Amino acid sequence: MSVTVRVPAKVNVQLAVGAARPDGFHDLANVFLAVGLYDEVTATPSPDGPRITCDGPDAAQVPLDRTNLAARAALALAERYGRDADVHLHIAKDIPVAGGMAGGSADGAGALLACDALWGTGASREELLDICAELGSDVPFSLVGGAALGTGRGEKLTELEVGGTFHWVFAMASRGLSTPAVFREFDRLAEGREIPEPVASQPLLDALAKGDAEALAAAVTNDLQPAALSLFPELADTLAAGRAAGALASLVSGSGPTTAFLARDAEAAEAVAGALRASGTCRDVRTASGPVPGVTVV
Repeated sequence: MSVTVRVPAKVNVQLAVGAARPDGFHDLANVFLAVGLYDEVTATPSPDGPRITCDGPDAAQVPLDRTNLAARAALALAERYGRDADVHLHIAKDIPVAGGMAGGSADGAGALLACDALWGTGASREELLDICAELGSDVPFSLVGGAALGTGRGEKLTELEVGGTFHWVFAMASRGLSTPAVFREFDRLAEGREIPEPVASQPLLDALAKGDAEALAAAVTNDLQPAALSLFPELADTLAAGRAAGALASLVSGSGPTTAFLARDAEAAEAVAGALRASGTCRDVRTASGPVPGVTVV
């Protein structure tokens, strides 16, 4: 017996970052959109679990020990229900690793739902979201999917209505970026200036609700982008190539280094993708649309 789930990547259409808190985290206004790039997580009984295996692009970069969020999710659910985490979790990887698209968080949310189904624990949505929040800031959204505003450190979600489909192009960089390193660089760059409280942009929320790509393009922002560019200056060339190819908007996705380009429609997205492939500024290019649902059993 085994259970396989599919879990999407995300793009941050707004990432407003507040000053560092005493606990080291930052308050955020984080508008997530789930997009159709997926990892699959398969849970199978195993006497020596939790055991992690992985294949797919960049699989060699995925930790296979208990630091993996999938293993941590299995252990957290098992502890809550007083059982052994006797499971083999296989990750079929397609979301970029260390790319700012919540691939690790997706695997954690996917493992949690897969183990819940495999073990028949019957955890409520609220319990699953509570465990997700313990695992990491982006993990709850990976479970929920669609579109949502994340506040606190990103884990407190308010689901958002979206009035249409948005078409995206994602350019994968030649190397990864550490999320903690990007936040440290944000703090360094912000030293000595007042950081406003992060709030969601009403024009951006309105654009999502209307399904208006041009209005969304005018409103997207990422406060971590200057820090990501400081650590990885070559990303500026990728952003410029996408804009030159006709993207409505270009931005670093989350903490990077994946760059995201909003296109007018599916045909325009393919044109931007082709130009980025030819530009020589990135390792790989993918197209995807959103919003899409969160974790689902296959």
